[in-house]
Amino acid sequence: MLIALQDITFEFGSRVILEDSSWHIEPGDRVGLIGLNGTGKSTLLRIINGEYSISKGSINKSKSLTIGFFNQDLLSFETNESILTVGMMAFGKALELEKDIERITKELEDSQTDELLHEFSDKLHEFEALDGYNMKHKTAQVLEGLGFTTADLDRPYSQFSGGWRMRVLLARLILQQPDVLMLDEPTNHLDLPSIEWLERYLVGYNGAVIIVSHDRYFLDRMVNKIVEVYQQQLHHYAGSYADYEVEKELRREMQQRAYENQQDYIRQQERFIERFKAKASKAAQAQSIAKRLDKLERVEQTDNGPSKIKINFTVDKTPGKILCTLNNISKSYGDIQILKNTSAEINRGDKIALIGANGKGKSTLLRIIFGMEPMEGERIPGHNVVTSFYAQHQLESLDMSSEILDELKNFGSGRTELELRQLLGCFLFTGDDVFKKIKILSGGEKARVALAKTIISQANFLMLDEPTNHLDMNSVQMLIDALNKYDGSLVLVSHDRYFVSQTANKIWEIVDGEIKEFKGTYNEYEEWKKRMAAQQQAPAKTNANAETKKETRQQNNAPAVEAGKGAINKEVQRELQKQQKQFSQVEGQVASLKERKAGLEASLSMPDIYNDKAKFAQVESEYQDVQKYLDRANEQYEQLFEKIMQLEANLTN
Repeated sequence: MLIALQDITFEFGSRVILEDSSWHIEPGDRVGLIGLNGTGKSTLLRIINGEYSISKGSINKSKSLTIGFFNQDLLSFETNESILTVGMMAFGKALELEKDIERITKELEDSQTDELLHEFSDKLHEFEALDGYNMKHKTAQVLEGLGFTTADLDRPYSQFSGGWRMRVLLARLILQQPDVLMLDEPTNHLDLPSIEWLERYLVGYNGAVIIVSHDRYFLDRMVNKIVEVYQQQLHHYAGSYADYEVEKELRREMQQRAYENQQDYIRQQERFIERFKAKASKAAQAQSIAKRLDKLERVEQTDNGPSKIKINFTVDKTPGKILCTLNNISKSYGDIQILKNTSAEINRGDKIALIGANGKGKSTLLRIIFGMEPMEGERIPGHNVVTSFYAQHQLESLDMSSEILDELKNFGSGRTELELRQLLGCFLFTGDDVFKKIKILSGGEKARVALAKTIISQANFLMLDEPTNHLDMNSVQMLIDALNKYDGSLVLVSHDRYFVSQTANKIWEIVDGEIKEFKGTYNEYEEWKKRMAAQQQAPAKTNANAETKKETRQQNNAPAVEAGKGAINKEVQRELQKQQKQFSQVEGQVASLKERKAGLEASLSMPDIYNDKAKFAQVESEYQDVQKYLDRANEQYEQLFEKIMQLEANLTN
């Protein structure tokens, strides 16, 4: 065990953040730390990092444990050194040894004493053991994986913007390879290729990883556990974020069922007490039941889950069939060519996601479509098109002297104050927050106000540049639901793959200055890319083995070929029999687990079980285990079925 948090309580003034909460972090853990904004996720990371002291409980860490913590506070770091030098700061001990070796080398030019030679040999050996000769190569590899070019490596750190600086600091942190790597919203500063690189890197990471992120795709691919900060407690779930959602709903249903059954039991006992408390022959029994009820540990009623408030777009008028046509568009910034003689068309009903690496021109293309970016070529707007553009630079259009609610009222959407307050609630402005002045809001809060204005604009064509930044998962899901019901068209830029996969019906990618269109969802696009990559690799393998295959064809005769086919068929037949046997076993397991699950559900439906806390906990735990095993068995069942179908098809062919 690396870290053990045992029954910890942490308070900010009179506000309790965590109460009697426990968490054991093991080697190899990939944990997604989730919860609504403000529940204390980042605070918990700072507690683990030793920045905050708990008021109760204990925190035990293994000796010599190293922790790396990636967070916004790192931006206070300043230097004029190159980003390669900053990244190499991860190899602190190796860098010190390198300086010592240089010093000794100079001293050896004047005096080659045994003592100096021994020291030189020891330093070289230690430097090699720390892989010092490869630290520059490793640093360059990580920085380039996170989106930097080779030419960028020698540029001063101070010349880069905040987002790119965060990438440098992330590179330095992962190169340190701490035992526990804590990442607070790491994907906020990365484009899609960089996120995919980080995923590949973390899959092979030897230490434990704790991730706070609103990127559901990232969590699903990275984590094997979920810890939810909820109602001042830490709730633990096995599996990915998708597994958590299923298990969370199951726990909620079980708790609600337990609550309702217990309430029925309490009402029955209270009726007995009320009826017989004054009757001499039953008074003692009624008193005994009353005492038992007083001691009964009450099951809490479940909450209703995430807010059910819906975001609704309204469209004022219907546009023509074509919203915008781009003919032979070119765009350059100095010597940098962004777009080159490219054409595209946006039709009514299109929901287009513009994806790709930063610097490829996604935001530039959005501005060209909107008509606010000069370029070469022809842009033809469609008939009856009413456009609303959301982007970070649109924050300048907000009236800094207005209150949040008035800003939306003055926009002239015709919505009532209640509707506007409900909408602002979706964007994390609740209660008296709606009366805050725009000028005192943070950058993220201003962005949420601007996005709310976009939604009430009644436009039939939306242009959204990173709309999910600064939103929590619940708000992102509400926005997804709204966009799926939206009757208009849209073009969006986002690095949130879950958001893109749920909203877009077309994918645009800028490749070598041209707009490449894929008609389909993001998931279909990813599958298509994999197929294309496999096809590109196939010719290379074919060419590499061409001579060998040619010789084989010359040596083989027809009977030998037939014999080979027969041998292959026998091998497939044996594999098929093996898979069919396994399939029968798993099928039996599924049936047995379903039967066991039904029995446990019957037990949980009996009111008497809630009188015995230990028994209820045992049955509930067993039910959760059975459900987990059943999910795994069902998954194995489906995989085996697909294998059998494939093997049978191979035999037929």
